[in-house]
Amino acid sequence: MEPMTWGILGASNFALRRMGPALHAARGARLGALATTSLEKAQGFREFCPDLHVHDSYQALLDDPAIEAVHIPLPNTLHLEWALRALEAGKHVLCEKPLAMSVAEVDRIIAAREASGRFCAEAFMIVHHPQWALVRKWLDEGRIGQLLHADAVFTFHNPDPTNIRNRRETGGGSVPDIGCYAYSSLRHAARAEPVDLVATVTREDGVDTMAQVRGTMRGPAGLFSFAAMTSTRLFPRQEVTFQGDRGRISLSAPFNASAFGEGQVTLHGFNTAETHRFPGVNQYVLQVEAFVRHVRTGAPYPWSLEDARGGQAMIDRVLAF
Repeated sequence: MEPMTWGILGASNFALRRMGPALHAARGARLGALATTSLEKAQGFREFCPDLHVHDSYQALLDDPAIEAVHIPLPNTLHLEWALRALEAGKHVLCEKPLAMSVAEVDRIIAAREASGRFCAEAFMIVHHPQWALVRKWLDEGRIGQLLHADAVFTFHNPDPTNIRNRRETGGGSVPDIGCYAYSSLRHAARAEPVDLVATVTREDGVDTMAQVRGTMRGPAGLFSFAAMTSTRLFPRQEVTFQGDRGRISLSAPFNASAFGEGQVTLHGFNTAETHRFPGVNQYVLQVEAFVRHVRTGAPYPWSLEDARGGQAMIDRVLAF
């Protein structure tokens, strides 16, 4: 395949640590440009990509004819504007989650995708990790019997009031930042959507610092209860469990596999346990490679904008409490 040349809008720490190296390492992709006014930040990217071209504005990067696709790791409240601008400029788009700040905004991005004829995806990287493909397979096969309950927890500790994750004007809060993982990991694996939910949300200065959600989802095998908790004020924790009448599936590093811990999935039965480990898997690289394959060959892509819309609908419902 002809390599896909990418540009990144903004020199965020996440782009430097995760997505920049992934775009540089992924098969079929090359990192060609970065938009930033900070030469100091650009130097960090040039350490692994020496021939990187640096633009001094986001629009200048979008106007660069050598760039075929863009990654958007900007603050949450800027996702809509720059996803729309990138699509209008004829670029394919991989935008960090949450894709937007409301279902109505996601609908605008879907309409722009249709009008542009370009591919656009939310960077929900976990669906590209083989541990989640295995969980979905086990659930489809009924390996735990009838799914009756699922729960997800994602917490970290970040009390810094100046951090964008704690500022209302940048779309901060645990629900926008990590709610999609807790909610949509359950939706994706169980092929389910929420029927009803209630939430208890704790806020500081208009930004949620903890959200405890419970309710019911409906999947192919029927109804099951779920519980999900996110927080930016608790000691780091990640866990997901699917529980049936004949077994249980547990993931010990469901969201930041490798960074938080080795990807590991265990199928628990009566007096049995089957564990699969995934050392060294880089889900960001896999995400980029899947994106390129889809654009170049039409290969299936596991997370559509319509899937992202369902996740945003849950986020909207939780934040209404």
